[in-house]
Amino acid sequence: MRRSTVGWILVGGQVLLFVVLVVLPWRPPTVLGIVVGGALVLAGVALALIAARGLGGALTPTPVPIAGAGLRTTGAYRLVRHPIYSALLLATLGLLVAAGTVWGWAWGVVIVVFFTAKSRWEDSLLREEYGPQWDAWAATTGGLVPKPPRREDRA
Repeated sequence: MRRSTVGWILVGGQVLLFVVLVVLPWRPPTVLGIVVGGALVLAGVALALIAARGLGGALTPTPVPIAGAGLRTTGAYRLVRHPIYSALLLATLGLLVAAGTVWGWAWGVVIVVFFTAKSRWEDSLLREEYGPQWDAWAATTGGLVPKPPRREDRA
């Protein structure tokens, strides 16, 4: 199967995951849930916008990189390799904190597994495209969560 086809299937799967999340039963949110959950959703949206802006002309709707667009390793991409996915997960967490049920939290786990798999597939494409440059960046940059500083980095 072509990479572009797989990319669009993943985009469709992502849309389906979020549609299901929205239609799951929700409990009435508490004030604390609204404040904390809302802050997480807003932080996720802000991170997604910052990361999308950081990609510039390399931004694409699918995880398939644009050939020759260049590897982005600054801004949000200095912290994690997939900040847009991280942002979507952060916003999902906000929704679940605000009004999630057991079913919502279970579906949240499915969403985390999906984005972990999707980011690994995208990593393989980026490695193929950028080789040693990607290897050096990936060695110090987490996929969805920032890597903790190494001991020698803290000294």
